[in-house]
Amino acid sequence: MQFLTLQREGWDEPGVLYDGDLIGLKGAGFDDLLSVVAGGADALDRVSRWLYSQPHSERRDPFKTPLRAPIPKPPKIICIGLNYRDHAAEARMAIPEVPTVFAKFANTVTGHRHPIVLPKNSVKPDYEAEFAVVIGKGGRHIPEARWREHVFGYTIVNDVSARDFQMATSQWTMGKTFDTFAPMGPVIVTADEIEDPHELAISLTLNGEIMQSSNTSNLIFGVPQLIAFLSSVMTLTPGDIISTGTPAGVGFARKPPRWLTPGDEVAVEVEGIGRLVNPVVAEA
Repeated sequence: MQFLTLQREGWDEPGVLYDGDLIGLKGAGFDDLLSVVAGGADALDRVSRWLYSQPHSERRDPFKTPLRAPIPKPPKIICIGLNYRDHAAEARMAIPEVPTVFAKFANTVTGHRHPIVLPKNSVKPDYEAEFAVVIGKGGRHIPEARWREHVFGYTIVNDVSARDFQMATSQWTMGKTFDTFAPMGPVIVTADEIEDPHELAISLTLNGEIMQSSNTSNLIFGVPQLIAFLSSVMTLTPGDIISTGTPAGVGFARKPPRWLTPGDEVAVEVEGIGRLVNPVVAEA
C-alpha cells in the first residue's frame, strides 16, 4: 500500500493511494497516519477491509490534491551522514567505521510541492537526496536478523542543509534544522512492496538537470545495521524516520559550488517509491 496525508481546508486526513485515487481514512477510524503505523497488522487489515468495502469517502485526484508530509510530525528524525562511499570521498572525509548520526526536528518537515524556504542568514543552502526508513514496531536492542519485523515502510527525504551553519562547528544539527529543511514524501510505501531496499535507484534533479544519481546498493551501512546500531542506544518507536544518507553530487562539492536559489525546483526520485518535488523560495 501507499499511504499519505491529505491536506484539507483547516485539517489533515490520513489516506491511501488506491486504484489511481486518493481515499481518506477518517471514516475507517484513523485520525492520522501515525495511528496506522502504530496499529501494525491490525490497522493494515482495517484499511484493507475499508478499501474493499467500497468506502463512502470522497475519492480525490492525486494530481490535484495538496499533500502534507506523510507523517507531519515524526516522533524522531534520525539522519545518517557519510553513508555512501562516493559522498564521503567528495566531502574529503574518511569512510566511517560506525554510523555518523545527527538529528532533524519536526519543524523541518514539509510536504510534496510545498516550498523549501531559504533562510535569510544562510548563503550556502544545499540539497541531499535520501532514501528513508519508517519504523513500524518499536523496540530496543533489535538484532540485525530481525530488522524486517520493525520496518513499516519507506519514503523519500531531501536533507536540505545550510553548509555555512553545518560546517561552523563539529556538530551538524544547526545546519540541518531550519524550517522546511526536511521535505518528505509524497508517500510511504509499505515494506511488502519493496523486496530489497538495498537495490533501489536514487536520483536528484535541480531544474531538470541531474545532480545526483546512484543506487542504495552503495550504502556503507544498510538498513539492518542501522536499525541494530540505533536501537542499541535509543528505543525506536512507531513513526520514527531513519534517513539513510545521500550519494555524491551535492552542491558544496561541485566546482563551482551550486547552492539552492529562489526559483529553483528540486526533485528527488527513489525507485519503487516515487518522486518528491519542491519549489525553492526566499524567506520573506
